[in-house]
Parts: sequence; structure tokens; C-alpha cells
Amino acid sequence: MARVAARLPETGEQSTHPVDEVLPLPKLALYGFQHVLAFYAGAVIVPIIVGGALKLSTEQLVYLINADLFTCGIASIIQAWGIGRIGARLPLIQGVTFTAVSPMIAIGLGAGGGTAALLVIYGAVITAGIATFAFAWLPPQAFRAVMRLFPPVVTGSVITVLGIVLIPVGLNDAAGGLGSPDFGDPKNFAYAGGTMLFILVLMKLGRPFLSSIAILLGLVGGTLVAFLLGDAKFGDVSQADWVGVTTPFHYGAPKFEWFPIVLMLIVMLITMVETTGDTYAVGDIVGKEVDSETVARALRADGAATALGGVLNSFPYVAFAENVGLVRMTKVKSRFVVVAAGAFMILLGLLPKAAAIVASVPHAVLGGAATVMFAMVALAGIQTLGKVDLKEEKNALIVGVSLAFALLPATVPVFFKEHMNADLSSLLNSGVTLGATAAIVLNLIFNGLGRDDAHSAAPRAELPAQAAAPKDGAEPAASAESAESAEAAEAAGAAEPADSTVAVAVVADAGADEAAGAEKKPDADEAAATAS
Repeated sequence: MARVAARLPETGEQSTHPVDEVLPLPKLALYGFQHVLAFYAGAVIVPIIVGGALKLSTEQLVYLINADLFTCGIASIIQAWGIGRIGARLPLIQGVTFTAVSPMIAIGLGAGGGTAALLVIYGAVITAGIATFAFAWLPPQAFRAVMRLFPPVVTGSVITVLGIVLIPVGLNDAAGGLGSPDFGDPKNFAYAGGTMLFILVLMKLGRPFLSSIAILLGLVGGTLVAFLLGDAKFGDVSQADWVGVTTPFHYGAPKFEWFPIVLMLIVMLITMVETTGDTYAVGDIVGKEVDSETVARALRADGAATALGGVLNSFPYVAFAENVGLVRMTKVKSRFVVVAAGAFMILLGLLPKAAAIVASVPHAVLGGAATVMFAMVALAGIQTLGKVDLKEEKNALIVGVSLAFALLPATVPVFFKEHMNADLSSLLNSGVTLGATAAIVLNLIFNGLGRDDAHSAAPRAELPAQAAAPKDGAEPAASAESAESAEAAEAAGAAEPADSTVAVAVVADAGADEAAGAEKKPDADEAAATAS
């Protein structure tokens, strides 16, 4: 009762949460396109790397990129809009996970490369997607038990690792892109630095609208300067087709082999940790309570998108940390912005010529913007770790050792390339994989399994008691009419289990979970108001 009343303003009328606000169409389009630009490089780099390693032709590579964009759009709409009990209904963009790159290359090379290798990869991707989808439908008690593996010390460490691992990706782009003839040229850093400075100036101005599109304006401004100086090329645009449709099983029927399937299942375990962390992080940023059911819906969207990716000639999907950083920077909380971004991605996936225009943004310009966003991803992880008592040595060790393991592949790559079995290397040669695994294992060693929900174990103030019995002389939080409205809202919430914060509670714990929600929500609303 108190939980619902806490969501009502003083007038007694229930307001729309910023996450569920449908913005005017021009703003939806503008903010959505900014999300597309923010995630574009990360979205296309996976098919580029995998396709290059498998020696695909240019035509085949372009097809992979278009298929990836098309499926990204569908997956993002499922995650943000929600279909029944699938999708977190939060501003989360879905993109192909970097964690799968090394395993997919290993699977593909083991299958002989070329399009024949893609069939083996797609068989493993489809199976792993179905398994993830099924896992997220576990009975509530079993799912809650699994979620205890991911308390804030784990998810915060994983998100921080993601940001730290991604920052070098942005810096490599800022240098001109790995493998480019002018890699490391000071001119590239000038473009990257200028783009970054322009974005920071826009953020410093403090005007909400300018701040919310700072990344987009930075990318457009940097590209324009590069074009005027002759360093942005749009020649590929004229050569691209106007329309290109992605068809299911374009390269033939998928092949199902046991080792690639096992490898991809392990990849999906890691991506589940990523998505869990990103879901809690974006929930904190937008001031929306996230419970086990929300995480389950997010993972179901991951599984459905991954299985769909295998059908539509793409790869495993995960909630993209890059765009979590963008939500934090812009403070635009509406999930319908992500729906608009999904529509743009579907359009780009159908229009190779339009995709070629976006792809013409110079690497250095993209790197300057990406570095800022990746740093904000790491900050989101640090913010999550702020909920953890790091004065306790065991928690500090979990965080510190996890970060150390995450840096191993980038610091000593020769260990994985020359001194490790190729199959094992394909799995472990990833900072995210090592960091996430270390965080989970160390947390089990030091903390074991907590009794409560992974993200509701921290002590909270007795807000419901205060709400029920205000101090003498204080005005009640709501009038009698407001209380009646609250009761009606409570009854309506009970009729919609898909969106209810108690949908995953077992009967024995339902009362405790309801109280936890009542205590937690006022803090979330206050945080949302502060962020706005």
C-alpha cells in the first residue's frame, strides 16, 4: 500500500514514470538516431571481425552487416517495448556481444572458414538462444536462487570491467582504427580530441536539450570538419544498393555440433551477467525499480533475440553497455527512444545506402565520442559498487582481483595465443569473460549465497512505518481520496503480473518482497527527480 502511495504526487493523481513517457515524434527521432550513432561502431565491428577472419567476400560481409543491423532493431524493440513477459521495458539497446567474437572465430576456423563455417556458428547460436530463453522461464524460486549469484559487488565489477575493456576500443578508433595506414597519426587524435572537446563543451553549457544530443552533435560536427578537410569519404555510398532484404537461413540450413554448442552456451552465461548488470545499472540511472522479474524479462529478450539472430544470419545479442552510458549522459530516460532507435536500425538494415552514410563517420571522430561514453559505462559500474561496503576486505578483494583478471588478455596476449590450447583460448581470451568469472567465483568463496534478492539485500530505512504513522503535527502524505486511489492502483497492479514487482515472488516471500519494494521506491523516485 505504502509503495503505491509513494508513487503518487501530492494531488493524489498517478504520474507517468519518465521511462514510460512517450516523447514528441521529433524528439523521439532525434534521440533515437543518437542511440544508433552511439552503438553503430560496436554493432558492425563484430560481423566485420568475424567475417574477415572467415575470409568472406566483400559482398558477403555487407550482407552480414545489414543482417546484424536489421536484427538489432527487432531485438531492441522487443527489449524496450516488451511483448507480454518478454523484454525489460527499459531503455536498453540490444547489440551483438563482443564476448562471442573469439569463440565464433574458433568455431568458424575449425569448420574450415567461409559460409560453411557460418552454418555451424548459426546452429550453436540458435541452440544457445533457445537455452537462454528457457532458463529465464525457470520457476520464480529457482530463478531467484540463481540471481543471488549476482549481488551488486558482482554486477558492479562486471559493468566496471566492461567500461575499462571498452575504453581501449574507443582509443584505437581515436587513433584511426586498428590496421589503418595512418593509425596513430596525430591528425587522428586531433579529430578525436576536437570531437571530445565539443561534446564536453555542450555538456558544460548545462542546457538540457543540448546536453541530451551532445554525442550526436559531436559526431555530426566532427564528420563535417573531416569532410571539409578531405578526410571523410562518402564514395561507398554511391556504390551501395538502395534496398537489401535479409532472408532467414540465407546461407543454408544451420548445422548443430556439440562442441560449438557448448562453447556458445558458456558465452551466453557470461552475457547473462552482462545483461543483469546493465539492467540494474540503467534502472538506477532512470530511477526505476528493478527486481528479479525485470531481469528475467530482459534475459528472455536476450534469448529470443539470439535465437532470431541465428535464423536471420546474425550473432548472439546482449544489452549494450555503450548505450547505458549514453542514457546516463543525456538523462533521456524514455524507453520509447530505444524503440525509435530500433526502427532506425531496421531501416538501415533494409537500406544499405543509408547504412553506408552512417558508416562514413571517420574512425577518429567516432573514437572521440566513444571514449567518453565508455568512460561513463565504467562510471555506472563504480556507481553500482557504491552500494557495496568496500571497507570490508573481502568485497575489496573481489573487485580488485576481478579488474586484474580482466586486464590479463590485453596485457599479456601472447599467453593466450602461444601457450594455451586453441579451444580454451577462444573461450578465455576475453577480459569480460575472465573478469566476470573471477567476480562470480570470488563472491561465492567470500560471501556465499545471500538469503535475499541479489539487489535488495542492503539494509534500508523504515520508510513504510514512517508513512503509516507520520510525526505529530505533520501533514499526511496523501488525502483519503489519494489513499483510495492508491488502493485502486494496488488492485490494478495485482491484475498485471507481467509488470508487477512481486510477480516473481514465491508465496512465502510475497509479503517480504512487497515491503522491500515499499521501502526502496521512494529512494528511486527521489534519485530520478535529482537526475532530472
